[in-house]
Amino acid sequence: MKNAFKIKVYEVTRAIPKGKVTTYGQIAKLSGNAKAARAVGAFMRMNPDAPNTPCHRVVAADGSLTGYSGHGGVVGKKKMLLKEGVFFKGSVVDLSRSQWKRS
Repeated sequence: MKNAFKIKVYEVTRAIPKGKVTTYGQIAKLSGNAKAARAVGAFMRMNPDAPNTPCHRVVAADGSLTGYSGHGGVVGKKKMLLKEGVFFKGSVVDLSRSQWKRS
């Protein structure tokens, strides 16, 4: 069952379009377990398919850029998001403008 959840998390993450972000909690909910945001974070750290599974587009519930194990760490994550057109308010993502609304 845990493996099926992980697969779903990666599927949902791959659906996030450029220029948008989502939260760990939103991915958990869309993947079938709304209380598993921490597990989503762990799966993002272990992402075996970056950049095809764009874990850099996943942020904390308040828009802050939490840990990023890819090149450049959190600074690199912000650079990638800015390049893709994500809006920021200071150091946090402006979720009112850049949060992905899955249809």
